[in-house]
Order: sequence, then C-alpha cells, then structure tokens
Amino acid sequence: MTTRTGPTPAVDQPPSLLRNRSYLLVMSGLTTEALGAGIAAFAIPLLALALTGSVWQAGVITAVGHAGGLLAALPAGVVADRTDRRRLIVVTAGVAALAWASAAVAGLSGELTAVHLTAVLLTSSVAGAFVEPSVAGAFRSVVPQQQLPTAYAAAQGRDAAAGLVAGPLGGVLYGIAHAAPLVAGAVGHLATAVCTWLVREPLNADTTEARQVHPVAALREGLRYVWSVPLFRVCLGLFVVINITLTGMLLAITLSLADAGTPAARIGVLSAVIGVSMVLGAVLAPKLVAGVRVGLLVPVALALVTLAAVVMAVGQTFAVYLVALGLGTVLVPAANSGLAGYAAAITPPQLQGRFASVMDLTVVVALPVAPLVGSGLLATWGIGPALGVLAGLLGATVVAVWCARPVRRIGLPPTWPDDVIDPP
Repeated sequence: MTTRTGPTPAVDQPPSLLRNRSYLLVMSGLTTEALGAGIAAFAIPLLALALTGSVWQAGVITAVGHAGGLLAALPAGVVADRTDRRRLIVVTAGVAALAWASAAVAGLSGELTAVHLTAVLLTSSVAGAFVEPSVAGAFRSVVPQQQLPTAYAAAQGRDAAAGLVAGPLGGVLYGIAHAAPLVAGAVGHLATAVCTWLVREPLNADTTEARQVHPVAALREGLRYVWSVPLFRVCLGLFVVINITLTGMLLAITLSLADAGTPAARIGVLSAVIGVSMVLGAVLAPKLVAGVRVGLLVPVALALVTLAAVVMAVGQTFAVYLVALGLGTVLVPAANSGLAGYAAAITPPQLQGRFASVMDLTVVVALPVAPLVGSGLLATWGIGPALGVLAGLLGATVVAVWCARPVRRIGLPPTWPDDVIDPP
C-alpha cells in the first residue's frame, strides 16, 4: 500500500462577491434605498422650514419624526432573530414606501402639512428600525466571513455614492417641486422590498429554537451579550455622542445656509462633496483595513473630522465648508468598515439581529436628538459658536476613543477570528 505525498490542497476560496447573486440583490435594493432616502432626507429640513417658517420648529419636526425608530429599535432586533428576515424586510420596507408615497402625493397636490410630514417620518423610522437589524443579519448570512471587510467597504462606498448624487439631485428636485424628493424616498424603499423578495435562500437559520425563548428573555440575552464585550460597551456611549455631534453639525450648516437664502441646489453641492470624499475613502478602505490596525484607524479618522469642524467654526463660508467637509470625511469609510467587519465577525449568527438593534441605538438616539441640538445651538448662538461647541465635543471623543483600550487593541482582519466571544 502506497501513500501519496505532496502539497496540502489549498482551502477553497469563496466565489467573488460579484458572482454572489444574493449579495448583489441585497446590495442593489439597499443602494437604491440609500439613494432615495438620501434625496428625501436632504429635502426634509428644507421642507419643514418652508412649512413652518421657523428654524427651531423645523428641527423639532425632524426630531419627532425620528423618535419612532428609537422606541422600536430594541424590539426590532428580537423580532429579526425569531422571524423570517426576508419577509420582515419586504413588509416593513413596503410600509415605508407607502408612507413616503402618501407624503409625495399630498405635497405635489399642495395639501402636505407639518403634521402629515411628521407622521410619515415616524412611520418610516419605525419601519427602518425593523429593516436595519434584519439586513445586518441577512448580510452576514450571504457573505462569507473572510469577505466581510470587502463587503462592508462596498457598503460604505454604496452609501457614499448615494450621498454624492442625493444632495445635488435632491436640490434640483426640490427646486422643481418641494415634494418631488419624497417620491424618491418611496421608490427607494420599494426597491429594497422587491430585491429582498427575489433572494432565494433563507436570510437566517432555523428560528424554531429562537421562538421557544420568550421575547423579553431574548432581548435580555441580546443586551447581556453586547454588554459582555468591552468594545461594544465603549461604542454604545462614545458613538452616541459622535453621531449626535456630526448629524447636528450638518443640520446646523444646512439650516443656516437655507435661512440665509442659499439655493437648495447649491446646498446640495455640500452633500456631493462629502459623497466624493466618502467614495474615495471607500475605494481606499479595503487596503487601509488590511494594512492599518483598526484600533489606530478609528481615532485618526475621528481626529480628521474634528479638525474639519474647527476649521468650519473659524471660517464660516460656503467655500470653507466645501473644503473642510471634503477632506475631513475621507477616512470615515475605512473606520466604519473596519469596526463593522470586526463586530460581524465576532458576533454569533443567532445574535446578529439583536446585536445590530442594540448598536443601532447609537444612531437612532442621535436622529431625534441631533436636530434639536443643531437647530437649538443655531437659533441661540448662530452658526459660528454652534460649530465651535460641536467641535469641542468631537475633540473630547477623540481623546476618549484613543484612551479606550478595547478600541486600541483591534488589529488586522486575520486576527479577528481569535477574538470571537461566546454569548453569555
């Protein structure tokens, strides 16, 4: 009997993401939604300002409209882990599409009111609270672990590309008819529903065991898991501050320009510049994440944004805003994709939805609070002091992130599997 010797066969590599049908469908739907939502979101503060005539009331409408997502975030994660995620995405995205369509019809006919607009924002934010954790779990289901950094970098590029187009297009559409950008919001959510429905395989594992656990117990399990990971504990606090500060800063700039009579199309150029920067950052992200420790990349990216905020606080002109925002956001996609890839790699599949919903709190808390912060500072002190206060908050978070050992210790992607932590 002879024994064959020779080199060990190479481990089969997964096919390219461009050949992954399910991934392409999910990404196509989310790309269209990102574009539509970006166009609609650009117009919301301007539309609210036109309906109320008050910078402060425009901020309140935006804030109240996002409150639904905050209330639904944690229950949505539990639902996403115990139901068919594909059907959940289809239903909730479909509801959001109908809500935006109703606002578009009312606006184009001249019957849109501030109350109606707020109700649509509430409905859309609640629906989005269910879509986000479902998509997070689905993403992990259709993308092999070794391709997660590339996939999340592509997702950053998707959002950046959408932002590149959304601002200018939103400005043009708003100039044609104030409610026209709302049509894009309806189309975007409809695309997510349709593309997700066309995915063939299940987007989560067997949910029989998950359904046997009481929803409250399932929620406690998700919270306990997130709290058991030092990195996630740090992120819950710091990222709330970061998201509130950044969103409030951009809203304050937008309302300041609009209140000064700047044409909507010109304001949209700001979004385009940020989009160009983010697209460039997304192109660089895979190499940056592969070659620079995430623990270093994150504080450096945040420091660059802080520097941009300081520059804008000192020089309050449209040209300064363009240059500062363009240069200040270039490393954000790499930092985001690195953290998102690491988190997805170490989180057990059965907890993906609950993990995503808990971490999404860092965003959904910011959505209703940031408009109040941005518009409140703007109405009280003006744009210069407002940007100065927000730059100070960002500077404090840079120091906190740099001092946070759970962030600093994150290395390169090959080391991520060694950091897997079993749920408690």
